[in-house]
Amino acid sequence: MDRENKVSITVIRRLPKYYRYLGDLLRKGINRISSQELSKMTGFTASQIRQDLNNFGGFGQQGYGYNVEELYKQLGKILGLDRGYNTVIAGAGNLGQAVANYKGFQDAGFKILALFDKNPKLIGLKIRDIEIKDVDELEDFIKKNNVEIGIITTPKESAQDVADIYMRSGIKGIWNFAPADLRVDEDLIIENVHLNESLFTLSYFLNNKSDYIED
Repeated sequence: MDRENKVSITVIRRLPKYYRYLGDLLRKGINRISSQELSKMTGFTASQIRQDLNNFGGFGQQGYGYNVEELYKQLGKILGLDRGYNTVIAGAGNLGQAVANYKGFQDAGFKILALFDKNPKLIGLKIRDIEIKDVDELEDFIKKNNVEIGIITTPKESAQDVADIYMRSGIKGIWNFAPADLRVDEDLIIENVHLNESLFTLSYFLNNKSDYIED
């Protein structure tokens, strides 16, 4: 969809929440919802919801609201969830295994083809039928299997080396769980999930409840 104005990253980060709630509504057999009702569920104002969705076209009808199934389907397309992604995980420790074990990723189209690690005790084991391979095979495996997304769940010290392999191999996007700020090519998309930083932010809020404002 061609748009003259780029969409704010803040808006984009709200879309998965809309998508999740719409999925819940579908499973409950609810076919229609207003922006006011969606507001009560998500915590965003009805006006904000309408503005967010208007970035991508007019989905609602005045006096009717939104068709839940149609909006869910359209948001899935906008988020790129109407297609599949071949994915690998570098780092087969506890965190890597937990990510591989989560069936919801595959249900959403993110197919984890293999895990990779340098620990010989792990190589050859399987996590939910996904084999752990030697990290020395990572680059060739990516090239041969049209892998688009690389997940990093290694210790900090190994994360940049894995990112370098991903870049050489033609990976298009990295989901990074390592507590490291990675240096990557400008055209490579990276999404960082720094668990410690999130936990430390929670700690701040717990200890400074009246000392911050919400955006």
